[in-house]
Order: sequence, then structure tokens, then C-alpha cells
Amino acid sequence: MPKDTIITGLNIGTNLIKGLTVLSNSSSQTLEVLAFVSEPVLGVRKGVVVDVDEVSRGIVNVLSKLEEKIGQKIEKVYVNINGSHIVVGFSHETVVASRADKKFTQEDIDRVVDLSTQAFSLPKNKEILDVITREFIIDGEKGIREPRDLEGKMLRAEVLIVCVFSRYLKKITDAVLNANVQIVDIILSPIASARAVLTPQQKELGVCLVDMGTGTTGISIYKEGILVYASVLPVGSYHITQDIAIGLKVDISIAERIKREFGICSLDKTKVEKRGSAENKKLAKGKDITIELSKESSPLVFSKKLLANIIESRVSEIFGLIQKELKQTPFSQPLPSGIVLTGGGVKLNGIVDFAKKELKLPVRIGRPWVHSAPEQGIIQPDWVGLEDDPSLAGVCGLVLIGRDLEQEETIDSDGGILTKILNIIKKILSLFTP
Repeated sequence: MPKDTIITGLNIGTNLIKGLTVLSNSSSQTLEVLAFVSEPVLGVRKGVVVDVDEVSRGIVNVLSKLEEKIGQKIEKVYVNINGSHIVVGFSHETVVASRADKKFTQEDIDRVVDLSTQAFSLPKNKEILDVITREFIIDGEKGIREPRDLEGKMLRAEVLIVCVFSRYLKKITDAVLNANVQIVDIILSPIASARAVLTPQQKELGVCLVDMGTGTTGISIYKEGILVYASVLPVGSYHITQDIAIGLKVDISIAERIKREFGICSLDKTKVEKRGSAENKKLAKGKDITIELSKESSPLVFSKKLLANIIESRVSEIFGLIQKELKQTPFSQPLPSGIVLTGGGVKLNGIVDFAKKELKLPVRIGRPWVHSAPEQGIIQPDWVGLEDDPSLAGVCGLVLIGRDLEQEETIDSDGGILTKILNIIKKILSLFTP
């Protein structure tokens, strides 16, 4: 009988490490949030670990606070990997049915997937992180998900292969292992975020997730329920902050505050006044913004038009890169479910309307808890205070994927025992068959 298990996701970002521990209830099929911790981290640049020791210290800090809250030691974690070094490729191979009755077995399936993986030309200094089967083709018949026990002569596998830079993979692995915790699985960041915010219907129809983080923007495209493309762009919301700091000649911390409090993607007065908050309506009507910095210095005064132009320029560049990425892959058209934006960078006011204009597709914000609570069976206590924050998509997705994988292992182990018993019975019966 399956047991209740504790699952911990560790999302290592450019400036924050987020840790989430949940209890997976086997009887009710729910996840109960036990603890959440978010702490600043040094040693990560554009999603990539560059200082193992610094990141390891940050992980120890997060884990110790999680352990204090749940009252027990955390033995294993699910971890993300991020950065523009991540690339995806495609491969395929074909095998002949091995059985005399021409029905494909699990051995045939495993063999054709293995051969497809081996046939892939691995880029220099890269290694394979994951292999995802897109579809099987039997004698020219496409779109087959489960070919086992189907009849045919030739079985072909179409696979998507996720590759990462070997050195960066080793660094993130070392950083976690040095924190005295085991790694259950390492998951691509935009795939983790997609698990938390995309519905099965969206994945089936065709959807693109855009995960705008601090130092990177992840893209994952789903069609017919499966991942068909993924990439990571080396630009994120921190670049907006840098532009504000340079444009207004202020410290980076002040620029971040300005972005959070007054940032807006476009100064379209009509849209701001109709759809914006009371603060943004006031911003649209006013001419200047005044910020008190300190007692020793004069107030900072700047025009709202200047701030909007700075932000609009960088956001336009980011969406331009996304548009270019979509045009490069044949899987981006059509996308009936449009674009789902998530990540901390999508908190900018007016970003949905701006994205619709730039990408010319339906756009909405993906919030993990709004989607997950009713449909994914997540129980969130009032004290957690996570709300519906899109910046938590990654860490929420890690624990959801962790739950999925552990359920699959349980089913596989139970199925394995049952298969063995049935095989024994068949052998015994065959002894009495003339």
C-alpha cells in the first residue's frame, strides 16, 4: 500500500533560492503545504551556478529553515536547472517487430527509444538531461502514444532530447550534494513552471509558456499533451532594473523599488485608466514621480514618460526575442491556447496587453496556486501566505512533478509484481496444455 511521502522542491534562481516542502497524501491524492522558504543567494548568474560554495551555503540555509518548520530532516530534493546553455534536439529511429505475431512489446519500445537517443548527434561539451518521446509511428501511421501490443512491421520513435552544458550541470549537482542532501531528479525550469500553471486542455490544444525570471526567460511549447519544444533566453526582469538604474542614475536597489512600485509597460493612458489600479490611474494622470531617498539627499524626481519608455524598450526587446524563437520552431503554429506568462517578471502592470500586441496571440498570466488548488489537489494553509504569485510557478512545479514521478514508481512497482505473478501462472498452465 502506498505511503504518505514528503516532497521538497528546490528552485535555484538568479537571486533567490525558493524551497517548498509538501506532504503527499496517498489516500486523498492531495499535497499539503508544510513549509515554504525564500532566501537571497549569491553565486548564480543568468540562471547558471558560477560559485558552487556560495550556492551550497544558500541551499543549506534554506534547507535548515525548512527542516525547522517541518520538524524533521530533509533527505532528498527535486531541483531545477536553468540557463541559455540548455538546447533541445530531435531524433528518430526504426525497429522491426521482434515477435512472430508482429505485436510490439515493451522491449521493442525501449529498444527503438534507445536507438533514437544513440543516433542523436550530441553537441560538444553537452550531455543529455532528458529524453521525451513525442510519438510512435507504426508502418507510417502517426500519432501513436502507446504502441505496445499493436500489430505492425516497423516501429519508429520520434524523440525530443534535452541537452545541457556538462560543466554547468556538474556545478549545480555539486552545489546541492555539498549541502548534504540527495537529488531525486533535475528538471528543466520552464518544464517545472509549465507543470504548475498549464492545464491539460491547454497542453492538448497547443500553448506556449513564457517564464520570465530575474536573469532568464524560459519557453516551453506543448501540443497534443506533450512537450514539443523548449529553450531559455539569457534575459529577464533584472535587465529592466538595470536599465532603470542607468536611465535614472540611481542605485540598483532604488531602481528595483521604482520598477515594483511605478513600473508600467506602456503609457497608453486609455488602457491604464480603464484597467489599472488606483495607483496606476494616478500615475497616468500625473506628470512626474517623486521618491524620497534619504534625509541626506534630495528627493528623486523623474517623468513617468521617461520611466515608461525605459521599461517599454527592454520589454519590447524580450518579446522580440520570444517572437524570434517562436518563428524558428515549426511547432509554434497554431497555438489555440496562446501564451501563458508566468514568473516574477510578469508582475509589471500592463504586460498582458503589451504581450498581446507584440506576439499577436491570446495572453494570460499563469498563477500556480489558482490553477493547482482545485485541479491539482494542493492544500495551502492560511499561514503560508503564498497567494497566487506567478514567481512561485517553478518551485510549485517541482513538487508537482515529484508527486507525479513517485506515483509512477508506485504503479510501476505494483505492476511489475503483478506481471511476474501472471507470467508464473502462464508457465504453470502451459505445462498442462497439450
